Amino acid sequence: MSRTRIVIVGAGFAGYRAARTLSRAVRDRAEVVLLNPTDYFLYLPLLPQVASGVLEPRRVTVSLSGTLPRVRHVLGEAVGLDLEGRSVSYRDPEGRAGTLSYDRLVLAVGSVNKLLPVPGVTEHAHGFRGMPEALYLRDHVIRQTELAANDRDPARTTFVVVGAGYTGTEIAAHGKLFTDSLLRRHPGLGARWMLLDLAPRVLPELDPRLSKTAHKVLGQRGVEVRTGTSVKEATAQGVLLDDGEFIDTRTLMWCVGVRPDPLVEATGRPLERGRLVVDPFLQVPGHPDVFACGDAAAVPDATKPGSYTPMTAQHAWRQGATAGRNVAASLGLGSRKPYKHHDLGFTVDLGGVKAAANPLGLPLAGLPAAAVTRGYHLAAMPGNRVRVAADWMLDAVLPRQAVQLGLVRSWSVPLDTASPELARTTRGDS
Repeated sequence: MSRTRIVIVGAGFAGYRAARTLSRAVRDRAEVVLLNPTDYFLYLPLLPQVASGVLEPRRVTVSLSGTLPRVRHVLGEAVGLDLEGRSVSYRDPEGRAGTLSYDRLVLAVGSVNKLLPVPGVTEHAHGFRGMPEALYLRDHVIRQTELAANDRDPARTTFVVVGAGYTGTEIAAHGKLFTDSLLRRHPGLGARWMLLDLAPRVLPELDPRLSKTAHKVLGQRGVEVRTGTSVKEATAQGVLLDDGEFIDTRTLMWCVGVRPDPLVEATGRPLERGRLVVDPFLQVPGHPDVFACGDAAAVPDATKPGSYTPMTAQHAWRQGATAGRNVAASLGLGSRKPYKHHDLGFTVDLGGVKAAANPLGLPLAGLPAAAVTRGYHLAAMPGNRVRVAADWMLDAVLPRQAVQLGLVRSWSVPLDTASPELARTTRGDS
């Protein structure tokens, strides 16, 4: 008799945690299969530090085979779901098609860049959801500063970030420090960073005190923060703001938010703003063998009846553990429990010794916040802690390396990609 097969689609925060929880709960009593396009778990919160040269890329990638020894990893991208036939179809890196049958399915496909109907944005902006985008941004910033040293075009050292949430705020904060360090070698040149958002303040989803701290740090660093402002049109020469001002720039970073992976639409089940509706136990109604968690799932918020949990890494990590336990319970191993959460607080790394944090509701700024923020990341990472800490120490005493490798081109990381974890290999890829 064959063993029960549990297939997990996606190895982000939710999928990785579900796989780890299940591997420990079921051990040899069921087969756990993890389908993912890459062979690593990406610790997304530290990606801005990769783009700004603080951390080497491999520091924020955790090997799946090295940390999930009882989980079979299938390298491929899910392209279709058949809930009635209990199967997942996928395509491997060499373009070959495959199918995985399952007895239990955990959908944890995560999210992709959110798109808005703004002319020119899809063609000229880049998102920030995967390693290829971070590597592209780092090379691009270095390239523009080096070109500006020759042609003295200020548009090359003008960087526009749209979206003042977590990602946009951290990119602007780290990016300004990075370009300042690069331009010390080129007297007379300066970098202009702009952070735009329609909201009335940066980090609008967080406590106003954290927002105030972040705004103050950005201002002291020289980042232009424009609230109540967004992009009306993007071109190859720059961006037109909704107030009529045109900004000459060669860099437009689109960080307005995320949307669920389009794969969840293939389930044919009810959606809530693109997310798959699940019950408090993370099961898909009508399909007791299918679970969903993370950004792909609309999970009822136990603390706010009638609403759903936000799309954050903190929720995805916890939901992955709940999904893993409930899948195990469906096999007779333990008892199932609804998803409940208690906020531990939030941290925003602003680079250097600056951060904003409110652990357990206690607002912190400056060095104490930076210590809490980095301590939280080290504790949360499932691997590479020593290497990350070593890079932080080296960054504190050594100048950053200003070398562009040219491995990821602009057309390799389109804004409208459904797979931000993969760089396109040819211009004709879909």
